[in-house]
Amino acid sequence: MAENYEVEASSQTHQTLQEVSRALENGMFVHVRRLLEDMEPEDIAHLLEASPPKSRLVLWQLTDPEEQGEILEELSEDVKDGIMVRMQPEQLAAATEGMDTDDVAYLLRSLPDRVSQDVLAQMDAQDRARVEQALAYPEDTAGGMMNIDVVTIRSDVTVDVVLRYLRMKGSLPEATDTLYVVDENSHLIGSLPITALLTTQPDTDIIDIMEDADEAIPVDMDDGEVASLFERRNWVSAPVVDENQHLVGRITIDDVVDIIREDAEHSMMSMAGLDDEEDTFAPVLKSTRSRSIWLGANVLAALAAASVSNLFEATLEQMAAIAVLMTIVPSMGGVAGNQTVALVIRGLAVGHIGDSNTRWLLNKEALVGLLNGVIWAGIIGGVVVLWKGNLMLGAIIAAAMLTNLVVAGIAGVTVPIFLKKMKIDPALAGGMALTTITDMVGLSVFLGLATIFLV
Repeated sequence: MAENYEVEASSQTHQTLQEVSRALENGMFVHVRRLLEDMEPEDIAHLLEASPPKSRLVLWQLTDPEEQGEILEELSEDVKDGIMVRMQPEQLAAATEGMDTDDVAYLLRSLPDRVSQDVLAQMDAQDRARVEQALAYPEDTAGGMMNIDVVTIRSDVTVDVVLRYLRMKGSLPEATDTLYVVDENSHLIGSLPITALLTTQPDTDIIDIMEDADEAIPVDMDDGEVASLFERRNWVSAPVVDENQHLVGRITIDDVVDIIREDAEHSMMSMAGLDDEEDTFAPVLKSTRSRSIWLGANVLAALAAASVSNLFEATLEQMAAIAVLMTIVPSMGGVAGNQTVALVIRGLAVGHIGDSNTRWLLNKEALVGLLNGVIWAGIIGGVVVLWKGNLMLGAIIAAAMLTNLVVAGIAGVTVPIFLKKMKIDPALAGGMALTTITDMVGLSVFLGLATIFLV
């Protein structure tokens, strides 16, 4: 039933998006505005990302100003930047009203300093102070992703007092599942789940039912580690403390989901040398410029592999069969190596790989390469003998295949780990570096042996 509902909802959203697109093409702007009023912010964000730049700007002008902040939260960075750069500071300040502090800080970080300062100047003093506090922490840390809207209580009061306090507040921050217990100096000393508060006798002291604060998140923890902790502990929210154990904010599951999604998109797009936030409908010149850098790096790698073939030009001229078969070995090595690279990059991302198990993993992948090498060396060597009728040629390509698959397994482990230690993104450069190695090794061994034994 749940699956059918999700499919039905997705189909309905798709139909609405198509209707908006047709109305926009026909100049029915009043109708478009009415349709947008009935859409959720995330659906409007999806429509904006799926529209070419000119249509996108028209759509943005037709959106409800009171929803623009929520829509901006859902947009990819490239699309969001393209819209925000055309907004006046007072419009941006109005759009951020009611948004969580961490979301406002995220939006302002993408603006030039001058513009972000203008937006801050448009806010009231209290909101400005809260946002500036959030901006004080690096974006990729717990401090950068936390929300400072936290409900705190004291341990020396009763459940009835806390309940009366919450009724006086009238509302709770979004995704509040826990209240945090602090002392008079704002040190975090415990936490109280809402479920415990609602199911305990009113005259019970908070100190008797609170849980110890033994797993608070340090404010400088990397956002990837935060996401990993949430995944392992199944948290909905978690407190954030500074070096003195002062409670400074909390992180909720919606922020963590964003981090996980961004990391997944980053890994996928980086494999192709693209920015994970790149706009699908970005201008031609901008897309060309961003992709040319990666293409240039690949040209250098290809020239390095071609230079190996050039060393054996005489061998290739004397025996056409070698030229026909020379692409098989590096191709197999590249595929096998990239399998290992993908495995290792995932292990690094989730924190499974460290100094204690790297050697074991290296030995394991070398052995996998050896066994696969034996299997495929025998198969390819046999095929070449039957095809070309040359036993020595079959033996040479089998030896080259075996060598290259072992090298691919070893390089598949060492390359991502080395790149990470050098502060280079393994997802971005790992595949290209691995392919360059397997191409050069595969061609060198195959053409070298052919030169020695056949020419």
